[in-house]
Amino acid sequence: MNAGPVDVRGNIEARKHESIFRRLAIHFKLYWQLWVFVIPSIAFVLVFAYVPMYGVQLAFRDYDITTGLTGGKAVGFRYFQQFFNDPMFKEILTNTVRISLWTLVMGFIAPIVLALLINQIGSSNVKSFVQTITYMPHFISTVVIVSMLNIFFTPGSGLLGRFFGKTSLLGDPNAFTPIYWISEVWQHVGWNCIIYLAALSSVDVALYEAAKIDGAGRLSLIRYVDIPTILPTVGILLILQMGSVLGVGFEKVWLMQNTLNITASEVISTYTYRIGILDNQFSYSTAIGLFNSVVNFFFLMLANFISKKVSDSSIF
Repeated sequence: MNAGPVDVRGNIEARKHESIFRRLAIHFKLYWQLWVFVIPSIAFVLVFAYVPMYGVQLAFRDYDITTGLTGGKAVGFRYFQQFFNDPMFKEILTNTVRISLWTLVMGFIAPIVLALLINQIGSSNVKSFVQTITYMPHFISTVVIVSMLNIFFTPGSGLLGRFFGKTSLLGDPNAFTPIYWISEVWQHVGWNCIIYLAALSSVDVALYEAAKIDGAGRLSLIRYVDIPTILPTVGILLILQMGSVLGVGFEKVWLMQNTLNITASEVISTYTYRIGILDNQFSYSTAIGLFNSVVNFFFLMLANFISKKVSDSSIF
């Protein structure tokens, strides 16, 4: 005999009246395999992202290394005021914002353009070759990239340095920002365009065929088919990148920095390293780092709010 229809709605309603422990037991019984996969990732994030946040309290204490993380008297916002009154504050903030915005804007536009161009390549073999060549620089270490820049801009013998006189451009404060963001975009543009290519791969081929029948050229296909397809992805990635407005990477700036370009290359991350690690001012450097994180969080929330109001695309 065939069993009668299962009353799914009744089961759901009955489960709502069960205890939380009973529901958790049923949940883990059904999905324990998924939890086995995800628990290591959760543990990693907790240990390396959330547990260290306990050290944020150092920004509000006069830290004494002999008394541990909880040692030292509370000083409130003294170190924040010290940073705001620092003669270097304006220069550091200006350098950070300038380098970050150039990198953010150009590093955001370039992958979109590259993805749209690669998507127009008809041959799958040529498309795979171009995509592979463009994302290979992503795997070059930062140290090697900076070494390449030094070689390229060597006065007289460098591939580019021979055209700029006897002084290396890496020593020119006005050239530091362009060199930084151009090399950054070149290194990561191919890798960052992968997510846009994945979004474009979901476009129904019938849309392209219908547009071509209506007389649409390549530019029209990009404008009316490709761009609307990737707009939701563009919105989400823009929101995420807005969370790093002041997040100029430390390693590359530090390696490119020298006594000649220090006025244009000193950013929050390098300044924090100097006073925190080299000068042992741990509370002061923690306060600067916390200020940087709060500003980034503000821009993230603002971008998410605006995107949600304008296009209904948001991360939460």
